[in-house]
This record gives sequence, structure tokens and C-alpha cells, in this order.
Amino acid sequence: QVQLVESGGGLVQAGGSLRLSCAASGRTFSSYAMGWFRQAPGKEREFVAAISWSGGSTYYADSVKGRFTISRDNAKNTVHLQMNSLKPEDTAVYYCNAKTSWARLTGPYWGQGTQVTVSS
Repeated sequence: QVQLVESGGGLVQAGGSLRLSCAASGRTFSSYAMGWFRQAPGKEREFVAAISWSGGSTYYADSVKGRFTISRDNAKNTVHLQMNSLKPEDTAVYYCNAKTSWARLTGPYWGQGTQVTVSS
């Protein structure tokens, strides 16, 4: 089992940047592929980005491609989401997720979320 805690959210103007972090504890962090998801008010949770166990593979939702970058540091048990050129439609609660199967979209472990608000 792994515990996840997100941080780094906040209020930013459109065009600005934020860097989210997800700290993991519990079983070996490198055993998990990691993902970021987000949920806006009144909408379903949606995929944002994912990274493989070693960090060698990443993929992104089309809506964030070219603006967001996912990375991980297995020595520090953390995964990051660098968000640039933020838009008001990026406003959401952002969640970190851990999974053991790369083929599955999500795994069973979620953080509590961190709020990102982008003002126009």
C-alpha cells in the first residue's frame, strides 16, 4: 500500500505557472506508475498525465500537451506536475494516483487533492 499527499496548488493568473508535487510513503515508490488527474466542479474526474516506473515513458491528455510536464524522483519518492501557460479551464482539484499496471488508466491509491484556481 502507498499513501499519497499532494501539495503546490493555489491561485494563479492565466498564463502563469504552478508546480504540483505528490509525496508517496509506504511500499516502494518505484513499484508504481504515477498519474495526475483533475476534477472541476460539476464534472467528472479526468486524466491529465502519467509517468512510468522509471520515468522513461510519459503521456498526456491532449488538453495539456505542450503545457504540462510530469516528472518523478524515485530517490525522493515524489512525482511532480509542472504546469505552464495555465488557462481558466485548468481550474480543478488535482489528484495524484498510483498504479501497478501500466495498461490500466487508474490504480487504487489516491491523494486527497490540491486545488488549482486560474483567474482570467
